[in-house]
Amino acid sequence: MYPYIKLIATLFRAKNSPQMNLDEKSVLNCRAGLTDIDVFVELNNARHLTYMEFGRWDFAQRTGLLSLMRKNKWAFAVGGASVRYRRRIAFWKKFTVTTQVICHDGRWFYFLQETHIKDKVCSSALIKAAFTSKQGLVPATEVLAAYGKTTPNFDVPDWVNAWIDAESQRPWP
Repeated sequence: MYPYIKLIATLFRAKNSPQMNLDEKSVLNCRAGLTDIDVFVELNNARHLTYMEFGRWDFAQRTGLLSLMRKNKWAFAVGGASVRYRRRIAFWKKFTVTTQVICHDGRWFYFLQETHIKDKVCSSALIKAAFTSKQGLVPATEVLAAYGKTTPNFDVPDWVNAWIDAESQRPWP
């Protein structure tokens, strides 16, 4: 079941947190609860992604992207993800989720998201995401133009280009 109460709490906290620019990294403080753990009494792999989703909502609220979504009647969709899991997050352990936009390719935004316990990375994900409208995908360049603020130059790193190339070769039904 989707944790709507945690999402609402995340949005409430984000609304009352300092605003950010698009090139900044957001930090969301979390704790692995009873509904987040698996049979090994640690954060379930799928919950890592759920908390990363909360991180993107926090980022969207604090950067002003959420108001832009509402104003334009856009939605937010994930088009792909590449995740690495390295350390366990035990039950009731505090951890953070960091979220940052690292680039866009004109169509999609690419987020780097990580879970941390203190200074150690527990999981890391490259998330390909976009805004959508009734007409379909809203190009990242159009979103940035509508954003209206000075936006940083988001050059695509080589490792992200390699992932994009690998995804384009992957068989799809």
